[in-house]
Amino acid sequence: MEIRRILVVDDEENMCHMLSMVLGRAGYQVDYALNGMEALDFLNKFPVDVVLCDVRMPEMDGMAFLEAMKEKELDTLVIMMSAFGTIDTAVEAMKKGAYDYISKPFKPDEVLLALKKAEERQRLKRENLYLLKNVQDRYSFANIVGKSRKMQELFAIVEKVADYKTTVLITGPSGTGKEMIARAIHFRGVRASKPMVVVNCGGIPDNLLESELFGHVKGAFTDAIKSKKGLFLEADGGTLFLDEVGEMPLPLQVKLLRALQEGEIRPVGENRTIKVDVRIIAATTKNLVEAVENGTFREDLYYRLNVIHLEIPPLSERPEDIPLLIEHFIAKHNKRLGMEIKGISGKAMKTLQSYSWPGNVRQLENVIERAMVMSCGDVLELEDFPEEVTRPKSSGAVYGLPEKLYSIKEATRWLEKELIIKALKKTGGNRTKAAKLLDISHPALLYKMRDYGIGGMKPRNDSNG
Repeated sequence: MEIRRILVVDDEENMCHMLSMVLGRAGYQVDYALNGMEALDFLNKFPVDVVLCDVRMPEMDGMAFLEAMKEKELDTLVIMMSAFGTIDTAVEAMKKGAYDYISKPFKPDEVLLALKKAEERQRLKRENLYLLKNVQDRYSFANIVGKSRKMQELFAIVEKVADYKTTVLITGPSGTGKEMIARAIHFRGVRASKPMVVVNCGGIPDNLLESELFGHVKGAFTDAIKSKKGLFLEADGGTLFLDEVGEMPLPLQVKLLRALQEGEIRPVGENRTIKVDVRIIAATTKNLVEAVENGTFREDLYYRLNVIHLEIPPLSERPEDIPLLIEHFIAKHNKRLGMEIKGISGKAMKTLQSYSWPGNVRQLENVIERAMVMSCGDVLELEDFPEEVTRPKSSGAVYGLPEKLYSIKEATRWLEKELIIKALKKTGGNRTKAAKLLDISHPALLYKMRDYGIGGMKPRNDSNG
């Protein structure tokens, strides 16, 4: 949505003429009023995209103008201007509904930049309204496909937690759809009308992440030439999605924990705290339990985030979902690409179901889209797919066996040892439970552990393992 028409409200005619010239050259249509009363009268008659309004004016000043706009339910964006500006004045203007604040004297580029930001805000608002209107279609799990038991259990939990402020931790391999689950939680709950803000904790340099999350005041550090509202404030009333939270540096983990516990933040360089109402959804591909043990992630923060834990299984663990996903992606890309692919051959389907999909659902979608583009007919055939999927390269080993191991006897011992280690990891070291998983007796497991040197301990005859 482009800004076209601007109303300048200032009692100094010279300022009105100067802004009319500057903004006119930039392609905007500019009108002006000399006080708040004139501006209200104008807004009642003509549509305006943005109002540039001075704070101090006769008859009706800028603050009174903002209040009058609120009473009349006029939702035009307002950018305040003042030569007597202070932080308190700016905060008061924001509370009364102003979008931005510019201190006089200002350079033309500052005004143009503020308008570009306002234009982006209008675009996002329009998109948000569209999403809300179509929320039941977009996020009723239509785009999160899965009939497997694990996915159905996941969907049921999402339904239960959507309306609550409870913190959610989503884990799973890359490409499984963690952000889509987070969006489903947000848009199916009572916060759907409020913003959902996404930040990749691993994609922002450590020295900038604090400012990005909590904001900063002007002069807080060398490059802080103006105050900045952080993502917590952007998400106020809504949801903040912390993707790859396991990458967050330790010093910042302390501040995140405080924000979660107290419900307030402190911008960089600010000496007071600000109350915020934000629901946190975090996601990571890391094993946070191991990260806690290694000292790279705070234990108290882990428990604060891990109130509700949703683990998305890799695609290799739910092959029954693959046909459904393929059907979904064909329909999606038919619409997007203007194609009419009807389906996939049985041979190709069988091959795709037997592939391991290390890139999970994201990789599957990319492969389907590529096959659709490469296809010569209306049914996807095996030759339409890349060789990495149809003929995966052999590593030279069978199921992880060392490449030079050919002895059946030695291979059997190797496999037994690997399975025992895997079972012990699965049960957290509980040997009784591990024996049940391995389908052997508890004494047999203890003997094999000693024989293979697993755990570096002598077997104990205790029933708890």
